[in-house]
Amino acid sequence: MLSVLKRVSTGLLTLALLMPVAAFAQESKVVPQSRQEMQLSFSPLVKQTAGAVVNVYAERVVQRLNPFAGDPFFEQFFGQRMPNRSEKQSSLGSGVILSQDGLVVTNNHVIEGADDIKIALADGREFPCDIVLKDERVDLAVLRIKAREHFPVLPVGDSDRTEVGDLVLAIGNPFGVGQTVTSGIVSALARNQITSGDFGFFIQTDASINPGNSGGALMNMNGELIGINTAIFSRGGGSNGIGFAIPSNLVKVFLAAAAEGKTTFERPYVGATFDAVTSDVAEALGLKTARGALVVRVVEGGPADRAGLKPGEVVTAVNGIAVEHPDALGYRLTTAGLGKQAALTVQTADGERQVTIALDTAPETTPRDERMLEGRNPFAGLHVANLSPKLATELRIPAEKAGVVVTDVARGSPAARYGFEPRDIVISLNGTSVTTTKALEAMLDDDPGFWRVEIERDGQRIRQFFR
Repeated sequence: MLSVLKRVSTGLLTLALLMPVAAFAQESKVVPQSRQEMQLSFSPLVKQTAGAVVNVYAERVVQRLNPFAGDPFFEQFFGQRMPNRSEKQSSLGSGVILSQDGLVVTNNHVIEGADDIKIALADGREFPCDIVLKDERVDLAVLRIKAREHFPVLPVGDSDRTEVGDLVLAIGNPFGVGQTVTSGIVSALARNQITSGDFGFFIQTDASINPGNSGGALMNMNGELIGINTAIFSRGGGSNGIGFAIPSNLVKVFLAAAAEGKTTFERPYVGATFDAVTSDVAEALGLKTARGALVVRVVEGGPADRAGLKPGEVVTAVNGIAVEHPDALGYRLTTAGLGKQAALTVQTADGERQVTIALDTAPETTPRDERMLEGRNPFAGLHVANLSPKLATELRIPAEKAGVVVTDVARGSPAARYGFEPRDIVISLNGTSVTTTKALEAMLDDDPGFWRVEIERDGQRIRQFFR
């Protein structure tokens, strides 16, 4: 990807390996004091940990359509001698073994759409594997190696203890050349707006990361995983010293969901929408800096409403940890864990206060009642469902939205030709509000021959007329 993306591990000094683990506490971090210290090697740490970093090979079958299919001239002369072709496409990434029975964490974009996935260990052995859990929004996937043996494991560290300036190692398979180790430092924390997904909390490093490093390890000097290398900022496809990793504390939560047998990765439902804090808002509330998550809207009866959050207030910390932006708030609540409570520090015009919010999954307050619409009308081919906070969260629609939403559009159907898209919310039909899928289906049975439709797409109202 040219302007932002691609996805990678850690090391330790020879002298440091001779020291007890307690000596690696944050308060003992020191800058090299002599030439001898600068000449120390990472090799003992690499030998200790590199076996847990693997290559991930994903293969998918792609159908190549015959460009002349359906052309009467060519079909008359060539008949069916030019059928559609299928071909295999391969992608290469990296992964990290996090359990002795063979659970591997990698990026979702490495294995997305794959029909066959293989894991190659550092010693050259290859194994098939199954997908246990994947999630496009956080760009993580857990694979299970199909073999009965004990695998080397990389311990998972606490990414919240990582500081800007810490030494790190990145291990992966850039450009398919083989396992490669690079070193650098942590350049920044809590970076957001890096990828097109809705996850925005990355560790930034200057350790060289290139295509193929995706899913590999970013390690600290204790030999612990502190991040899964995910993206790079690049204009030419190569490393420019700006790489991004998903913090290990989110990896822990994701891995736990996979180990529990979850089929989807659910994050806490807040029941509110947030925006970035501007300098004007910060000044009005007496904040020293424009940081935090501004409460824009609160869903009545939701967790935020029950906790007492109100529009215009700013969440500045979760469980005592500062919140830099709305994405950081989502990250902190997710890593706090479902089924628990979180203490929010809230800044208001009257001062600072503390509130407690319950971290539960989004409720399905209205049954989905999914239906496939048919008949002689513009909606034929639409898959629709009743919106609820749970479905809205799955579709990345604001949780306060209600009504009927398009979940899928049949290819080649009248609805597809008229331009309907997944996530469209049907507001009204011929001037009558659409509240449920059952009501919409009943309206279509009337067949007036003239259709006046209003939908909402990405927050904008669109009105169309069909005959």
